[in-house]
Amino acid sequence: MTTDPNEPGFIPYCPPRKSLTQMREDAVAFERRMDQRRSVRHFSADPVPRDLVEAAIRTASTAPSGAHRQPWTFVAISDPTTKREIRLAAEAEERETYARRMSEEWREALRPLGTDANKPYLEHVPWIVVVFEQRFGLDRDGQQIKHFYVRESVGIACGMFIAALHNMGLSTLTHTPSPMGFLTKILKRPAHERPVILFPIGYPASDAQVPNLRRKALDEVAVFNP
Repeated sequence: MTTDPNEPGFIPYCPPRKSLTQMREDAVAFERRMDQRRSVRHFSADPVPRDLVEAAIRTASTAPSGAHRQPWTFVAISDPTTKREIRLAAEAEERETYARRMSEEWREALRPLGTDANKPYLEHVPWIVVVFEQRFGLDRDGQQIKHFYVRESVGIACGMFIAALHNMGLSTLTHTPSPMGFLTKILKRPAHERPVILFPIGYPASDAQVPNLRRKALDEVAVFNP
């Protein structure tokens, strides 16, 4: 066992092994639960307690990361003024994207989803969480700490964040207006952080509708090479 205070050392890890029957039951139950997940664009204004958002962020932060650097920052916003500022800036970028940046092929792919540049839910939801990737870290003296596999690590954490929200009964959407620099400015984040995904979070509206999409079958997404 190391005695270096800068090294984490090791601890025993031997969780109880489930029976195969229990594993299969848990796997099926979780799959069915997650198969109900949908990206929601119509939210209720009903409040969501802060501790639920905190729990989802803590769950996301259990994600594996390169050299355990945990190169992410979750910025949670409930202030109405800030949410409106984000909406207006996001819609401005989206209008530019739909009008000039987006190819016809991209527009055609989005057409069945019914998306456009209007994002009223950004003001309507009780919470917005913006995830930033940390290109590098800073120690107590302000010196840079190298981060590894930043984009991959943050992507995994975002996936676990979505799963945590859905598991507790909340809905969200992965919103990625491009460019996203306005979020750095509005939220006053440091230059070494870069916004990756914006998550509106809340309960679905009572009249919410989502596209009737088919998920790919297992043989369309997996190859088993014995």
